[in-house]
Amino acid sequence: MITRSRTLRNSGQLNPPLRPRLSVEELLAAKNTQPIRSLDDLAADTFESDEELEQFLALTYAERHRDAA
Repeated sequence: MITRSRTLRNSGQLNPPLRPRLSVEELLAAKNTQPIRSLDDLAADTFESDEELEQFLALTYAERHRDAA
């Protein structure tokens, strides 16, 4: 088996070979992605309750302003 380092050493290249450049359309097709059709597609139930969200926001605010005081 020829390793990458041996291949590079034998070819005299200092950098690995470049990957083929793909268009955005080709990359999206390879991942089988679908277009966003509505804001509901982006919705996520990250927090189980409004109280949990409020706790997270309070913690985030406190951490961001901790060194300012």
